[in-house]
This record gives sequence, structure tokens and C-alpha cells, in this order.
Amino acid sequence: MKIKQVYDLIFSMENLYMAYEDASRGRRYNKDVLMYSQDTWAQLRELRDRILAGEYEIDRYYIFYVYEPKKRMIMSIAFEHRIVQWAIYRVLNPILVKGYIADSYGCIPGRGALSAMLCLKRWVEYVSRKGRTWYYLKLDISKYFYRISHPVLLRILHKKIKDERLLQILEGIINCRHTPFGLPPGKAPGEVPLEDRLYDVGMPIGNLLSQMFANLYLNELDQFCKRVLGIKFFVRYMDDVIILCDSKEQLRIWEELISAFLISELELMLNNKSCIRPISQGIEFVGYRVWNNRVVLRKSTTLKIKRNLKGIRKAYHDYLITMEKASQTFQSYVGMLKHTNSDALLEKLYDEMVLTHGEGSEDEDGYFCEWENDWIWMA
Repeated sequence: MKIKQVYDLIFSMENLYMAYEDASRGRRYNKDVLMYSQDTWAQLRELRDRILAGEYEIDRYYIFYVYEPKKRMIMSIAFEHRIVQWAIYRVLNPILVKGYIADSYGCIPGRGALSAMLCLKRWVEYVSRKGRTWYYLKLDISKYFYRISHPVLLRILHKKIKDERLLQILEGIINCRHTPFGLPPGKAPGEVPLEDRLYDVGMPIGNLLSQMFANLYLNELDQFCKRVLGIKFFVRYMDDVIILCDSKEQLRIWEELISAFLISELELMLNNKSCIRPISQGIEFVGYRVWNNRVVLRKSTTLKIKRNLKGIRKAYHDYLITMEKASQTFQSYVGMLKHTNSDALLEKLYDEMVLTHGEGSEDEDGYFCEWENDWIWMA
């Protein structure tokens, strides 16, 4: 069933105001948000009038870099464009999610990395009781966000949506004429300067609608694997896919068919990280390593948590965040770790999480913090 007659709902004053609230979360004291908040309703009406008159166009993206730990380019947009994207997301995403398979995770409310790991853990426990050797196929798509085809994405959107005014807005956001996002095949982000990037492929990383589009794009793969290939033990978190089977030969056949489907239908390619191995070796997935009887964090995930919490302590020390925000971030990590065999790490984090205000600092390094889908570099 196609999505119809949602344009007026998306760009109603009520939904635009709720989108303003969503876009402001965690940013209320940013300069652009403060300026917009001086006369919110008037600015929203002016924005709505431009949209309804067909005069809305997304501007050039701001570009900055974060280190995770390698250098990574992030693109962001002016605040009013964040409002537009939230307005679309608030209405469109819940409808699209209803058509996704149950075992698709990532950027779906209530289906995060922890849920994906717990799903895989249940399956590994289940198949391990069957008394046969089971294997996993790990699929990794090469430079996924940078290689999403705009024409293919628009074709998928046209299959889902029957609202020409909304499609026109979406096409303008996808085919942004100011900023190229895409990479040539086989190229890494650090190898291609901005002026050599491509306009007809790629999504800006860190963009709200990019997450929605990326999920919708690979829903085509989900449906192929479940409905055409009939794969039972299939789980996807964004562009990371795990498939379980008790036959290496079957996994190789599926890998070939999936690779052919990605090339012909989605113009994507698997990279050389894809592999087939026994589940007894443990499966790396969404920052965890999963066995039938235990789960541990990957070393890189552990280091990221420690670094993020170090940044939280410094932000609180320098009066940049509240005790409530620091506590919420810490407790989110505690909740994640309680599902793993990480008692020693958890005890260490509790010992180190001492929050103080005042002069001085733990050290003078830069700290990398992550919360609410926003990346903040503090030097």
C-alpha cells in the first residue's frame, strides 16, 4: 500500500512545531537555535509558506571532522533544515518501519545495537543446542553511505509514496546541488577531496533523513533474503548483516546470490571483510563478540566507552553539561554492559566515574563524546 496524502500533515504548523522541539533537543543554547527561538511561530510560518509555495531548497552543508579514532568527515545543515527533516521523519518513518522485517535494526525506535545483539545471541544459543556445526556468514557492504545510488533510492521512494509534492521535496534533499557526498567505486573517504566527490551517489553521514533513507534502501535486501531466498536466521544492523546456517556450501550460494542482487538492483558491492566462519569462534557484531554462552565487548568498543566517559567527565568539570546529562550517559553504558560478561570493566567504570567541578583538568587532550546522535569534539 502506498503512502498518500501526508504532505499537509508533515508541513502543518503543529507538526513543524514538534519538529522544532525535536531538532532543538540537546542544542537549545546553540546560537542558531537561540536565534530561531526568539520568534519561533513567525519563523515556522515563514518556513511553511516557502515550502507550500515550492520555494524551499536545502542549503550547502557545513563540513567538519571528528576522530573515532581515525579522521571522519561529518556534514550538518542549518537549523531550519533540521526542522524540515524532523517534520518529514516524524510522519514518514513510523509508516515505513511498519513494512520492515522484524530482524532489521539500527535507527529504528526500540531497535538499537543492543536489541540486535540480543537477537543474534538467542539464535546462537538456539542453534548450538542442535548438535551440529553451525556457521555464520558476515556481510559487509563497501562504503555503504557513500555509494547509495540517488536514482535507485528515488525509484524505491516512488514505489512507496504517492504524493508528488512530498516526492519533490525529498528529491531536492537527496539531489543536493550544493554539496557532493559520493565516492567513486573502491575509493576511501580520505582518498577523495570534496571537489572530486560525486553528486549522484552517497548520503551525508550524521543526517537524520540519511538514516531513514539508508534503512529503506537495504529493506530491499531484507525482503530478498527473507522472501526470495527464504533465509531464517538473518539479522541486519544498518549495513552489517549476519546469516546463520549449518552448511558452508549453502552460505556460499547465498553470498553469491546476495552479491549479484546488490550489484544489479542496488548498485552496491560487498567488500573483502565478508566471511564465513564457525559460530564457535564467536561472532563480531555491532560492537560485541557473541558466543552461545557469553558476550563480550570488542576492544575498540571498550576503548570508545572509556574515551566517551572521559569526555563526559571533562564536560561536566568545565560546566558544559549537567549532572543529569552525565548520569544519563553513564547509566546508558551500564545498561548495555549488564547484558555482557564484563563485570571487571563495569567495576572499573564505576571507580573512574567521579564528577567534579572546579579548576584544573584531568589532562589537556581532546575528548570525543557521543550522545543523542550528535558528535561533539571538545579540545
